[in-house]
Amino acid sequence: MKSREYKNLIFLLLLCTSVFGQHNFTGTIIDNEGTNVAQAEVYINELLLLETTSDSGNFYFSNVPTGTYSVVVFAFGYQVNEQKIEINGSTNIDVQLLPLGEQLSEVVLTKEREKVFALQKLKKVEGTAIYAGKKNEVIAVDLLTANLAANNPRQVYGQVVGLNIYEDCNAGIQLNIGGRGLDPNRSANFNIRQNGYDISADPLGYPESYYTPPAEALSEIQVIRGAASLQYGPQFGGLINFKFKKPNPNKKIELISRQTLASYGTFTSFNSLSGTTGKLSYYSYFNYKEGSCFRCNSNYNSRNFFGNFGYQITEKTKLNFEVTLFNYLTKQPGGLTDAQFLEDPTFSNRDRNWFNVDWKLFSLRLEHQFSAKTDFSLNLFTLDATRNALGFRTNRVSQADDPNEPRELLQDNFQNWGAEGRLLTRYQINEKDAVLLLGTKYYQSENKQRQGPGNNLETPDFEFAADEFPNYERQSQFVFPNLNVALFGENIFNLSNKFSLTPGFRFEYIKTQSEGTFRNIVLDLAGNPLLNEEIPDNRTFERNFFLFGLGASYKLSSSMEIYANFSQNYRSVTFNDIRVVNPSFQVDENISDENGFTTDIGIRGRSGEVLNYDVSAFGLYYDDRLGEVLRNETRVNAAGDLVETGRIVRFRGNIGTAFMYGLESFADISLKELFFAEKDKLRLNYFVNLALTNSEYLSSDENNVDGNKVEFIPKVNLKTGLSFGYGNFLGSLQYTYLSEQFTDATNAPQDVTDNQRGIEGAIPSYDIMDLSLSYTFKKLKLEAGINNLLDNTYFTRRATGYPGPGIIPAEPRTFYTTLQIKI
Repeated sequence: MKSREYKNLIFLLLLCTSVFGQHNFTGTIIDNEGTNVAQAEVYINELLLLETTSDSGNFYFSNVPTGTYSVVVFAFGYQVNEQKIEINGSTNIDVQLLPLGEQLSEVVLTKEREKVFALQKLKKVEGTAIYAGKKNEVIAVDLLTANLAANNPRQVYGQVVGLNIYEDCNAGIQLNIGGRGLDPNRSANFNIRQNGYDISADPLGYPESYYTPPAEALSEIQVIRGAASLQYGPQFGGLINFKFKKPNPNKKIELISRQTLASYGTFTSFNSLSGTTGKLSYYSYFNYKEGSCFRCNSNYNSRNFFGNFGYQITEKTKLNFEVTLFNYLTKQPGGLTDAQFLEDPTFSNRDRNWFNVDWKLFSLRLEHQFSAKTDFSLNLFTLDATRNALGFRTNRVSQADDPNEPRELLQDNFQNWGAEGRLLTRYQINEKDAVLLLGTKYYQSENKQRQGPGNNLETPDFEFAADEFPNYERQSQFVFPNLNVALFGENIFNLSNKFSLTPGFRFEYIKTQSEGTFRNIVLDLAGNPLLNEEIPDNRTFERNFFLFGLGASYKLSSSMEIYANFSQNYRSVTFNDIRVVNPSFQVDENISDENGFTTDIGIRGRSGEVLNYDVSAFGLYYDDRLGEVLRNETRVNAAGDLVETGRIVRFRGNIGTAFMYGLESFADISLKELFFAEKDKLRLNYFVNLALTNSEYLSSDENNVDGNKVEFIPKVNLKTGLSFGYGNFLGSLQYTYLSEQFTDATNAPQDVTDNQRGIEGAIPSYDIMDLSLSYTFKKLKLEAGINNLLDNTYFTRRATGYPGPGIIPAEPRTFYTTLQIKI
């Protein structure tokens, strides 16, 4: 759709008015001593609307029709308050919560909350963000019975439809998720944030995530699909936002300590402190992990500290400072060929490969409420990080590591900072409520990358050995300055009591640069240099553009909603796309950014306390998709002509246009409410999460690509299971099945006779079952479980670089047990 058409649409929407009367509903939540209660949840049952009170105990609903409603208020440590409220004009109430008369267990409290607030989705407006008309899922981590200590992604994201997950055995240190044909490698196609700010290496220049918060520290994980581009960036995948637990508002100090033992010597220790004293609140934790993989030549350890410190300057103004320190070291066993995997998936011929990450994140957030209708937030954030990869890496995966040869060392340094400001205001058009969000983001980085020889030892020594190995072929050194300025906005127009439209836009200015050199070294058969030259490779990509989108929501009833959205998407060329890694690699001088759009249409809602559901269809158009092919090398000769050199190189460029489409469905049925409603202590839920996806390359200038299926798309992606329990005993049983998927654009099938590479080929279908149990007694909680209960042998990825190259086998059957104490 052209920009002029969008402008005309927005102009027409601004002229729309309505005569249906709707009102503001506000109030304050206090306890029996008159103290304001923060983080209480206020729920209007008939409208399925949920708000959380501010630090001053206030809540605000807009756009509430005239009528009488059941309003439920819940806060941990207090009795649930439910009352009928008549709204016939702007209404303000005070609600007093009474403390619990007895000390109840955490499980009983969680069950009470779950019964009241079964529907897990984002509100139309939260803080200074708009989610109306968008496909979104919210993972309430506190309600999961899963292997949280290992961040087990199959279980943690089990109810998020259509996700494709790379699995490894590093206790969840890194998260690798994709979906809808997007490469799961380090979740690079999502905008990854924690508490609303970026945590990846460089969201546009190098959007790979090497740090993942521990699930034990999270209250919820928000997943918003492609239409999130308007607020959070232009990426195709959408947004994943990790929300940490809030400081305990009712205690000066609260300690939670969780100790976990698991298979293969795995040990994790998670310890958090939280509390509030006067205007100061805090939440902090330290998480330590160590262990080994089921394969030889593998071990890991990590340390993670996080601190959130808030100060309530005034009733309407709050300042939050956050610091994240994360460091891990892992020994990588490398990849396998298909033949090696079939013979022995525990095998490894890499005993000198190491990977190290050091992440330092800082954030300062100012929140101010100008009035009951207008909120402002400003987030300043910065990253200082390093990433080192060391080892023997060759496309001939079966080739043994020669201990006399140098190891390849890749060293990256990330330094960046940014600021994002948001203003959200509620106003009226002819007595009809509307919501406007305007925001801007500034981001600047200077990332450095160096590639060259490491030493020939076995230890994790991340120092270059260029003097010792001057003729090492893979040598390069680059600086990647990156500048991004964005302006975005959205507006909710309520055209009637049931129908709303949310148009939006995003303007992006991006300047991506590459400044550096690589060495071209040619050796004779004896290993003597015939040529050793330094070749400069400087590039600048500067562009600006608008993205537009539109969301729609129609409420068929108080508990059923039809939603639809369309959003343009964009992925800029990253510095990983344009850097030259070695002389046998070539980048298309005309390489360009990827672009396209994402669209969703679906129906979601709830049938009483029995059924939650969300069924939708999606389409994703992906133009100028980047990829790699083998091609004859070309160079400009002295006469200025482009000629072939006779060498075959790996060539990176835009390989074609792809379209992905499918059906995504989720349903959660309370068998307890359906058949055993009188059993108050019983919990029995069945869920099914099914994605059926198809894809095709519509056009391509490369051979053997046009008409093929798109990589990383299983036609069937199924996750289903039971959540069960009685009293303080809870459990979950989950089954996962993914059909076959391709890993390259040529759709190469799996070759079980391959005893050389293991990089190309399909990933066969696989299925896994996971069991988790927990029991709470007063301040203690015991958790245990079995992952991959059926002990199936499978793999989920073929790595083209570290931690491979080659097939990375997934874990066999593993066990874990966790002891938690809460004081």
